[in-house]
Amino acid sequence: MTPPPSAARVRRSPVDRYDERREQLAESALKTLGELGYARTSLRDIATNSPFSHGVLHYYFDDKLDLIDYCIRYYKAKCVTRYDAVIADSTGPDELREAFAAKLVETIVEEGPMHRLWYDIRAQSMFEHRLRPAVTYVDQTLEDMVWRVIDRYAELSSATPALSPAAAYGMLDGLFHAALLGEALGEDDALPTLVDQVHGLLPLTIEGGTP
Repeated sequence: MTPPPSAARVRRSPVDRYDERREQLAESALKTLGELGYARTSLRDIATNSPFSHGVLHYYFDDKLDLIDYCIRYYKAKCVTRYDAVIADSTGPDELREAFAAKLVETIVEEGPMHRLWYDIRAQSMFEHRLRPAVTYVDQTLEDMVWRVIDRYAELSSATPALSPAAAYGMLDGLFHAALLGEALGEDDALPTLVDQVHGLLPLTIEGGTP
C-alpha cells in the first residue's frame, strides 16, 4: 500500500492559495491605509508601500473599495475576540472592570492607526454605499463583543443589565473614540480619563449599580 503523502507534500487547493494571498494583500494594505487614511490612499500607494505590484492588487481586488471592504472585515474578524480572555479570566466584577479598561488602553496604544482607520471608513460609509454592508456587519460584531463584556459583568455582579446592547455599545464606543482622538492629538490625560470613565460607566450598565 502506498503511504499517504507527508504534510509537507500535500498541496493546498487553488482556493486556499487565493485566500492566503488576499490576506497577505490585506495585511500590507492596512499598514498604508492606517498611515494615510481612506481618502488619501490609492491602490498605487498601497502597491508602492508593499512587496506587491499594482497589477497583483488589481488581480485580486476589483478596485480600492473592494480591497477596503475585504480589509475591514479581515481586520475586525481578528480583533473582535480580544476581550474574550478578559471575560473568561475575571472572577469578580471589579477584576473585570479593571481588566477591560486596561485592555481598551492597550489596544489604543498598540493599534491606534487601525482604529483611526475604522472610524474613518465608518464615516465614509455614510457617503459610499458600497462600504455600508461591511461597516454594518463589523459594527454588529463590535456591539456583540461589548455586550459579552456587559453581560459577564452583570453575571459577576449577580444583577441584570440595565441597558440594551445597542445603548451599551454606543456609550462605550463614544468613550473609546474620544480617547483615541485625544491620544492622536497628544493629550496626556486621554487614556487615564478613559480608564476613569469606564470604571464609572460599567456599574451603571446593571440594575441598581452605582459608580
